[in-house]
Amino acid sequence: MAEHNELGKFGEEQAFEYLQANGYEVLETNWTFQKAEVDIIAQKENTLAIIEVKTRSSIDFGLPQDFVKPKKIQLLVKAVNEYVIQNDLDVEVRFDIIAIHKEGNNLSIEHLEDAFYYF
Repeated sequence: MAEHNELGKFGEEQAFEYLQANGYEVLETNWTFQKAEVDIIAQKENTLAIIEVKTRSSIDFGLPQDFVKPKKIQLLVKAVNEYVIQNDLDVEVRFDIIAIHKEGNNLSIEHLEDAFYYF
């Protein structure tokens, strides 16, 4: 597996553990709909948190959260709409980013709630 894929998988595992430790129930990981992949779908109380995980080994070129582009947001919104319909959910939906920066043995996890808005 390519090094960047391993880093991404590591980041998703860290995000999963972080969410569970903070009272979230993880419902899905790597859920796909058409061209969209949702890294993590989790629920805490009456809020469905859609989590995009971004992991970087260096912040020389920007923070992990800077790499969530408008096209990705558009795909996530479409996919989550379908997820809510398929599962007949009556919940608030929130889009979050978990930004992970791993440099050597140092690990930084930042959970950005309501990280982006859609129209």
